[in-house]
Amino acid sequence: MSQHKNHLGQAIGAPLTDWQECQRPPKTPIQGEYCRVETLDVKKHAEDLYHAFASDEDHSNWTYLPYGPFNGEGGFDKFKVWINATCTNDDPHFHTVIDLKTNKAVGIASLMRIDPNNGVIEVGHIHFSPLMQRTPISTEALYLLMNRVFDEFGYRRYEWKCDSLNSPSCNAAKRLGFIPEGVFRQAITYKNRSRDTAWFSIIDSEWPALKTMFEAWLKPENFNEAGEQINSLHSFKN
Repeated sequence: MSQHKNHLGQAIGAPLTDWQECQRPPKTPIQGEYCRVETLDVKKHAEDLYHAFASDEDHSNWTYLPYGPFNGEGGFDKFKVWINATCTNDDPHFHTVIDLKTNKAVGIASLMRIDPNNGVIEVGHIHFSPLMQRTPISTEALYLLMNRVFDEFGYRRYEWKCDSLNSPSCNAAKRLGFIPEGVFRQAITYKNRSRDTAWFSIIDSEWPALKTMFEAWLKPENFNEAGEQINSLHSFKN
C-alpha cells in the first residue's frame, strides 16, 4: 500500500526527485574473473558459437528459443545468416560470452526492450552452450550484465521473461535473485505453438544485496580444482 498521497488524498507512487533518464548500454566489453562479455560479431564469434552449440547433441537447448537449431547440411551458413539478420541491431543488443581459459565464444545473451526513459531493461535470448553450463562462467556472465545495468547506468528495473513451461529458465531466474511476477497467458506464438510467458524482475533497491552475494560466490576460493562450487550461491544471501 502506497504511503504517498496527492492533494486529493489519492494514493500515488513514491516521488522520484533525483531521477534522470538512463544512457543506453555501450558496446564496450566487460571483463570478469572467468569470462568476458562483448558485443557479438559474426566474423569473430560465429564459428566458435556454432561449434559450442553443436555440443548440445540432442538440441534441447533450442526448444524454448524462437529459432534454431541450425544443424544438418548448410547449418553453419544458416547460423551466420541468422546472426546477421537478428543479432546485429542495437535492440536487442546481443553479447557473446568468452571463456577466458580458451578465449572461445561459448554462449550468448542480449540486453533488449531497452527503455532509458523509464530505466527498464530486459535480459533475453540467453543461450549458454554445454561448454559453460554449470560453470562459474554462466553465473558471472549474467552478473556482469546486471552490474552494467544497475551500477554503471542506473537502471531501475531488470527483467527476465521465458516460456512458463521452461523450468530450467524459471529456476535459473529464481536462483539469480529475480522475483516472480506472474504469467501472461497466451502472450506470444513461436515454432507453431502457444506460449504463456513467465515474468521475473530485479529492482534497483534489491541489487546491492544481490551484488554482494554474487561477488562472494564468484571468488576463486569458492571453487575446487575441478571448478565445482564449494558453497552455493544462496548460502551467501543475506
